[in-house]
Amino acid sequence: MSSFAHQRHKPPLPLDRPRELVVACAPMKSHVNLSHIVRTAGCSGVARMIACGNVSLDAKITRDGADQVALEIHRTLPPVLRELREEGYRLVGLEQTTGSKLLTEYAFVRRTALVVGNERTGLTDDLLALIDDAVEIPVFGLPHSFNVATAAAMAMYEYCRQFPRG
Repeated sequence: MSSFAHQRHKPPLPLDRPRELVVACAPMKSHVNLSHIVRTAGCSGVARMIACGNVSLDAKITRDGADQVALEIHRTLPPVLRELREEGYRLVGLEQTTGSKLLTEYAFVRRTALVVGNERTGLTDDLLALIDDAVEIPVFGLPHSFNVATAAAMAMYEYCRQFPRG
């Protein structure tokens, strides 16, 4: 017999300090992807998220995440990234580039803005020109990249692994 008792939901782990991770998303084609990113941000203790373009969330997907995350909506991302840099954030793009570092080997700084691209185009040249670092997730099969919501979840988890208490 197993020594594990089933517990449907444990309470969230307390943070010693607020997370200094902001998630900034380029315009998404799929409201489902953005909704999944918001839900993951909520689970990760992210308090601030930025989305661009025509933003709509699916409450069945975001669940309580939409209540936990302050979602700012902007027309375009470049001016917001410039503001985040002025606020002292390191701009980390989630993208496969010639100079990108593996997410598994990247050391985040506490004050990070994770920049997430569009599902089809990724981070465009104008966004790549603004970021400080690019991180990529190793892929061992096809297709050549993960779904944007999955990739964003992996990156948020890695940040939280490096800063487990905020």
